[in-house]
Amino acid sequence: MDKAGSGVVRLRGKDGLKTVDYYLVVPVLAMTIIGLYVLQKVLSKGYAAYPGNYYRQIAATVGGIICALIISLLDEHFLKIIGRLIYAVSLFLLILVPIDGYSLAGTWGADSWLNLPVIGNFQPSELAKIGLIMVASDIFEMMHNKEVSLLKGYGIMAAVYAPPMLLILTQPDFGTAMVIVFTFVCMMFAWGVRYRYFLLAFSTIVVVVLPAVWYFYLEAYQKDRILSLVFQGSDPRAEYNLLQSQHAIASGGLTGNHTGILTSVPVKESDFIFAAISEHMGFIGTTTVIILAFFFLCRCLFVASKVPSKSASYMLTGLTSYFAFHYIENMGMSVGLLPITGIPLPFISLGGTAMLINYLAFGVILNISMSRKS
Repeated sequence: MDKAGSGVVRLRGKDGLKTVDYYLVVPVLAMTIIGLYVLQKVLSKGYAAYPGNYYRQIAATVGGIICALIISLLDEHFLKIIGRLIYAVSLFLLILVPIDGYSLAGTWGADSWLNLPVIGNFQPSELAKIGLIMVASDIFEMMHNKEVSLLKGYGIMAAVYAPPMLLILTQPDFGTAMVIVFTFVCMMFAWGVRYRYFLLAFSTIVVVVLPAVWYFYLEAYQKDRILSLVFQGSDPRAEYNLLQSQHAIASGGLTGNHTGILTSVPVKESDFIFAAISEHMGFIGTTTVIILAFFFLCRCLFVASKVPSKSASYMLTGLTSYFAFHYIENMGMSVGLLPITGIPLPFISLGGTAMLINYLAFGVILNISMSRKS
């Protein structure tokens, strides 16, 4: 068998399944089952595309699980090649978005989707999130091992991040940009950047970047969402989605709303799926999802502290922060604690692209977990 790092793709041996971290597998599969259950309830209530959209979600789930299984069985050193390939493909697709992209949300949404052969609707920015994390982890490792100077490392990092970030911001997709920035910051913490640099960067963002983003970048509807969060009750029109979501969550009670009268919540199947979970499964359902997500994230961080490779540790930190941002933002916006964005709930929300990408990332996590120390 070839030595690790020879560039040859190798599968793990027959004992590979013995090293699978089932503490990672169980919560992810449990959330997937809950998602399929709730989506069937939601989509069957008057959605014109039902049951086709539900079958597509099942197909994406099965495809994602197969993808995760294949990636988890590959030799861990092949992850670097996979990361670069994902980054290159996502960048190419992002370049196509301004040419042939469109919005699924109508005139006010971001033009961030492509209609690809066989796959159908696909959002390249979702793939870019994972590609950037995987490529950046290698750069952080080179900087840690002093294979490149800090100045050169920062330059490479800027060259890697700038093209996809500019393309995503021009769509404009501010939610995805926030995810990318958040994951990068978390990876920098894991790498060991000094806190004073973060304080300097944070001050610059507050004083310079945020005012510029507010006046020159954000659309009117995005400003309304932020203002309605800060000054709740000031604009019922802008708060409609939030108020409906809160009403749906409250109506769930302990075990779900069994009256047969459900609240009309826009994009309940995706952005506000957390409200749908409460409606159909109540406090028990939402609490279960929170516990599963929390356990999954904690286990990911535990694994990140045990892997011998710095690159793998940075990669796992980035992927954990990627999932954490999605969970916190989706749940937070549903109850009125965070601004409303188009961030789906991982392994639960409707969306073939998101499901495939989530399981792709999960496959990488499983792969890394197999190389951890005891």
